[in-house]
Amino acid sequence: MKALISDIHGNLEALDAVLADIKKKGITEVFCLGDIIGYGPNPRECIDRIMSCQMCLLGNHDQGALFDPEGFNPGAERAIFWTREQLENGDPAGNEKRWEFLGELPRQQRDGDFLYVHGSARNPLNEYVFPEDIYNQRKMERIFSLVPMYCFQGHTHVPGVFTESLKFFRPEDLDFKYDLATEKVLVNVGSVGQPRNGDWRCSYVILDDKKVLFQRVEYDIDTTVKKIYDIADLDNFLGDRLRDGR
Repeated sequence: MKALISDIHGNLEALDAVLADIKKKGITEVFCLGDIIGYGPNPRECIDRIMSCQMCLLGNHDQGALFDPEGFNPGAERAIFWTREQLENGDPAGNEKRWEFLGELPRQQRDGDFLYVHGSARNPLNEYVFPEDIYNQRKMERIFSLVPMYCFQGHTHVPGVFTESLKFFRPEDLDFKYDLATEKVLVNVGSVGQPRNGDWRCSYVILDDKKVLFQRVEYDIDTTVKKIYDIADLDNFLGDRLRDGR
């Protein structure tokens, strides 16, 4: 049994709440599907927590901090430049370890029938797979052709299950559980630190053999929002959107 988390985005309160929930459930194996940083006020602390995960992938915001933020909107770009400053100043020894950790992250991981990516099987770092893409048959067929059987991903911050027969199910449609069977599927685990599915609570997935269990966890959102408001280089919108899950 393992926990799959993604898209923490520097939200320490959310990450700590999720890690506490995982520990409470007796789960000791945690996979992170990328975007540890970006948007949020605690990049250093979040990287430090994730270093203890059994597996972590590179996300596009992680890469943006390492190199240059390509294709980011102005607010996201300012946030990633601020994040980079936090990882360059004030804690030389700690920051050296954090840069080294980020620089060594892989873009994908495969374990038999299971593929783990941040974005998609076709473009592990940057490609979004949105619920409405079930109507884009050519795109989905190409992605599914690269999936061994089951692919777990993040990036859109919208949890749910895509089937090879071009259907999308929200966790609510599935009573928050899904049994992996003989049909290829893509499973989006949602976002720990910045949900965009209309629910402000953290989202993550428990994988128990071939059972996918979608989880929701409350956290101290007011503290995170205040931290964002207090940092001039982080747009207030990055805090406001947390409350609405958008």
